[in-house]
Amino acid sequence: MQLLEKTFKLKEHKTTVLTEVVGGITTFFAMAYIIFVNPNFLSQTGMDHTAVMLATCISAAIGSLLTAFLANVPFAQAPGMGLNAFFTYTICFGMGYTWQQGLAIVFISGLIFLAVTVSPLRSKIIASIPASLKAAISAGIGLFICLIGLLNAGIVTAGNNLLDLSNITTGAPLLALIGLLLTGVLMAWKVKGALFIGIILTTLIGIPMGQTNVSNISISFEGISMAPTFFKLSFSGLFAMGVLPLLTAVITFAMCDCFDTVGTLLGTAGASGMLDKDGNLPGGDRALIADAAATCVGALLGTSTVTTFVESSTGISEGARTGLSSVVTGLLFLLACVLAPIAGIIPSAATAPALIIVGMFMIGNVAKIDWKDPEVALPCFLTIAMMPFAYSISDGIGFGIISYTVIKVCRGKVKEVPVLMYVLSVLFVAMYVLSAL
Repeated sequence: MQLLEKTFKLKEHKTTVLTEVVGGITTFFAMAYIIFVNPNFLSQTGMDHTAVMLATCISAAIGSLLTAFLANVPFAQAPGMGLNAFFTYTICFGMGYTWQQGLAIVFISGLIFLAVTVSPLRSKIIASIPASLKAAISAGIGLFICLIGLLNAGIVTAGNNLLDLSNITTGAPLLALIGLLLTGVLMAWKVKGALFIGIILTTLIGIPMGQTNVSNISISFEGISMAPTFFKLSFSGLFAMGVLPLLTAVITFAMCDCFDTVGTLLGTAGASGMLDKDGNLPGGDRALIADAAATCVGALLGTSTVTTFVESSTGISEGARTGLSSVVTGLLFLLACVLAPIAGIIPSAATAPALIIVGMFMIGNVAKIDWKDPEVALPCFLTIAMMPFAYSISDGIGFGIISYTVIKVCRGKVKEVPVLMYVLSVLFVAMYVLSAL
């Protein structure tokens, strides 16, 4: 116990071992879907499904443990949603790279991100973002993760680029709504661990409803191997498609990883009162280093970009405040290598209520924004709106930063904009231009 206290400074962060363990377990359950979703995406490129699943679990464990011991913050990592789709449909199917070359591109982007994070820029990236945009980032992420929860549960469906309400009277949508109300009642009664308990109870309720599959659960080491993807990245022929496509791919991966992580760290920490008086997250710069390193490791193991998961907010909402929570999540991902069938019985409908409720908490940050000042209001509104509508945290940040900079400059308030905001604006514009070519 003394070792845990010395390592993670539990008393200083006003938390306990039990709270951190519950937080870590809750975060894992909220993230567990990636164990199955990521292989489903990447295997379409010809990658071995089982190998990708192992790479997903191990890279998530390594990333979470790095975050825990380097930064001592309660954030977990895994291959990112959206980035795995970009890898599959844009890098491989669209640009014509092989999956081996795709892994090399991910590795290069990770090295670039790592170079930035170990430079003096690492602390300035977070500090340069105005307080109003930080509040908007938090609120936008709230809507974003709420949308993830609604989509995961099937309450809302997406088709033809439109969202619509599905049939909520049966199946997964009904189970998710039951879980949402159940968890809401637990929280109203101030039950400790309400989100975690809600996930477990919803999973149990799902058994008679036919939404929780407990059949054919087995634990076996047979056929488990990461050899088909381990160190299979290939740098050969990367320039065959041209310099511009390669540059576009690398920049997109690096910037999306960077700003998805920055947005998640700031937004989630801000909603939980974890930021200091200057609006910065203690240890946030080291969390970026852990994220970049995990991306490089993930590419070597055989998976797309590893990033900090916004679902970490579920564990933080349960009171997690230190890296001990991330250690628990990381260890559970390691166990998932052989216990995947057991982890897989938790249906998306059971974790969706936690995401929706956390979104409810995070949207409260809109109260910190001065909506009467158009210089502030428009960039913040674009930040909030673009995250769910573009289905991207980084796009929300990009639109917010660009509009904030342009409006300030046009108002003659050039000196009020931090230098790094100008740099970030140019980079985001360049990324959008390159992506369109």
